Amino acid sequence: MDRASIVEENFRRRVVSGDLPKGAAPAGPLGAPEAVGLFRAQCLSRALDLQSRAMQKEGQGFYTIGSSGHEGMAAVAAALRPTDPAFLHYRDAAFQIARGDQVPGQSMAWDMLLSFACSSEDPISGGRHKVLGSKALNIPPQTSTIASHLPKAVGAAYAIGAARRHAPEHAGYPHDAIVMCSFGDASANHSTAQGAFNTAGWTSYQSVPLPLLFVCEDNGIGISTKTPKGWIADGFRNRPGVRYFACDGLDIFDTYATALEAAEYVRRRRKPAFLHIRTVRLYGHAGADVATTYLPKAEVEADEANDPLLHSVRLLEGAGGLSPADALRIYEETRARVARVAAQAVTRPRLQTASDVMASLIPPKRACAPTNGPSAEARAKSFGGDLKAHDTPQPMSRILNWALTDLMLEHREIVMMGEDVGRKGGVYGVTQKLSQRFGSDRMIDTLLDEQSILGLAIGMAQNGFVPMPEIQFLAYLHNAEDQLRGEAATLPFFSQGQFTNPMVLRIAGLGYQKGFGGHFHNDNSVAVLRDIPGLILACPSNGADGARMLRECVRLAREEQRLVVFLEPIALYPMRDLHEAGDGGWMTTYPGPDQSIGFGEVGVQGDGSDLAIVSFANGYYLSCQAQARLAKDGINARVIDTRWLNPLPEQALLEAVKGADRVLIVDETRRTGGLSEALMALFTEGCDLPTSRLAAEDSFIATGPAYGATMPSADSIYEAAKAALEGRA
Repeated sequence: MDRASIVEENFRRRVVSGDLPKGAAPAGPLGAPEAVGLFRAQCLSRALDLQSRAMQKEGQGFYTIGSSGHEGMAAVAAALRPTDPAFLHYRDAAFQIARGDQVPGQSMAWDMLLSFACSSEDPISGGRHKVLGSKALNIPPQTSTIASHLPKAVGAAYAIGAARRHAPEHAGYPHDAIVMCSFGDASANHSTAQGAFNTAGWTSYQSVPLPLLFVCEDNGIGISTKTPKGWIADGFRNRPGVRYFACDGLDIFDTYATALEAAEYVRRRRKPAFLHIRTVRLYGHAGADVATTYLPKAEVEADEANDPLLHSVRLLEGAGGLSPADALRIYEETRARVARVAAQAVTRPRLQTASDVMASLIPPKRACAPTNGPSAEARAKSFGGDLKAHDTPQPMSRILNWALTDLMLEHREIVMMGEDVGRKGGVYGVTQKLSQRFGSDRMIDTLLDEQSILGLAIGMAQNGFVPMPEIQFLAYLHNAEDQLRGEAATLPFFSQGQFTNPMVLRIAGLGYQKGFGGHFHNDNSVAVLRDIPGLILACPSNGADGARMLRECVRLAREEQRLVVFLEPIALYPMRDLHEAGDGGWMTTYPGPDQSIGFGEVGVQGDGSDLAIVSFANGYYLSCQAQARLAKDGINARVIDTRWLNPLPEQALLEAVKGADRVLIVDETRRTGGLSEALMALFTEGCDLPTSRLAAEDSFIATGPAYGATMPSADSIYEAAKAALEGRA
């Protein structure tokens, strides 16, 4: 027999014979009737685990990572309120079931079995994945989480305190709520988890409200790698700013009492706590995992002997709540009921087509209060003397600063966060004066951890804010890109749009900075951002476009709940001149707050028919320089600014090149994996114009005089254009 069958037979045999494991007597505030309810939740969790394996054997189920051994989490759910948002470990079916008992109208067995069967009627993911999650239960969906959900739990906890001080339009959490986040002992070692623990402690240490309960379910092993004995307790018992609690997850009375104490500490003190729960893992990691291949059989059997359901039978008998015979009856009835429900669940429809799967990639629009722009009085107060300069040409960095000011005046739910965005005003001064204008609640100086910055933004977005996090340099995003890919972008996908995390992430990036930082600060790779389904990537080339596009990005986030990245070309921040020193050709005046550039709208400079040069950001700037040189040679070119890098504005680009004889793509990102590959495919498939490209080399960027050697220049664009027109490309 497999281990699951062995555990089940042992349970039946030991309950009948009265051979129950030893342990402490039931004690604490958990009443006997409530304990019986928790036992029912534990039995349902166990029955679902067993049924998932049966469904897989029949080809009707597709997920077998179970919760067996972790059923004590039902008691944690009972200690919390159903309005407390919960970011769950994938072994927390018992938690969700017990929480379902707190909210009328739930059908937990049916819902979870639909999820096992990947039915399109699954109420949370619509058949896209087996996930724990429920809008009604305040459980955002999590899939096979390692630790990626911890940073956003920190952000959600921060958002509760922030909303008490400054309520956003779409706030969802009660002011007295606490956030619960659970994970395994192995996951606690992940750098993402360690960053979240550090951020929570760092925040709490400064007496900033952070009502967050970390719950570590310690079964002593991560797939096959053991957690050293004492590692979790010794590592978390004395963390600054985070209070430590511990309990025996095999004992629902102890777990309930300790979880209740920990939750009350967090709720009353508005400080984070760490609840360390002893559990066991039954059946191995998942259906295909055989624990006895890497663990001594005696160790596996020792965990099986500590089956938490057996402990619950003993405790319920001791509390006078349930006899062993009645407990066994509940277990058997639950097993039979789940089998009956599963027989119906597997007949329900499943996703069939690509459009079915992709239907929830884009979140739904939401109703927002109308805005008419900031008042003249508010603008005069915020801008002060800067208001007089709006009609004179300015470089991009200053125009973006003014655009951010107007946006924050108009939309009170906008909050910015990042390293140095507040008091310093950003590395390049783009956010200067915003802290004085809007205060530290809306201009949050964070610690140096990109995962925590993005997690803060995701968590705040889930409580109604419109976050505008900043990553100082594009090269720094790679430390945290999974917060965008694995968390922010997938949330509407796995929840059918029931949960969203709209934001506008500002990143300073791309190349052409003279002699500064090499590839640590000059990063011309956007592939990771273009590879995330549902993400919008915008990139302006000048100040006026930047202001107008930024307004559209905020609209997309606020009204359409989109995940937007606004990539700002660092080298163009201070750019003043275009063709010669002092011409001021790249500065613009500040466009009024009512002006914007629509999503997918491209820019066109000139109407030349000899050649259409398609580029963006620094490439657009350099192409405009080359355009003037080509004109002196009698070559009439137009220069097209793509502006929107993901998804590409395909129809607008095809329309923009009409009437030209040839197309030249100028791409400052790398030849391999860069934007030019997609543009080449677009023009090859979408029109019959001869098309060539000039792209950056597949290289990192050097510091010093060779800062631009691997990327297109005005000279190389000019030469490439001539070659294309002469048929040499």
